[in-house]
Amino acid sequence: MHTLPRTATTEMDVTSIRLERDLKEKLKQFSGNQGYQALIRDILWNYVRQRSSEFGPRLNRADIQASFSATAQQEQRCALTGKVLRPGQAILMGLTMGGDLVTLSTDSLI
Repeated sequence: MHTLPRTATTEMDVTSIRLERDLKEKLKQFSGNQGYQALIRDILWNYVRQRSSEFGPRLNRADIQASFSATAQQEQRCALTGKVLRPGQAILMGLTMGGDLVTLSTDSLI
């Protein structure tokens, strides 16, 4: 996944969020050197990117190492084209080089 450019913390709003201790510890483990708060921001930006038409595609075809057919169960966006995919629509699930599963439109790999 692509990481967004970092914003200086002095330009950020302070927000309090309550997390289960186990969740916080897992996030710390996954975050490595970037820190768990930066990881949480990346996760939230990725969610916004998936749900918003204002963000462009986040991957390119070379990032996909395998794909398989599926059916959308809820509205999503293609990770390559940004195209809206509706519930019940035939889609592809793509496995990225980083091991993530992403939603793809059926014509996105052509």
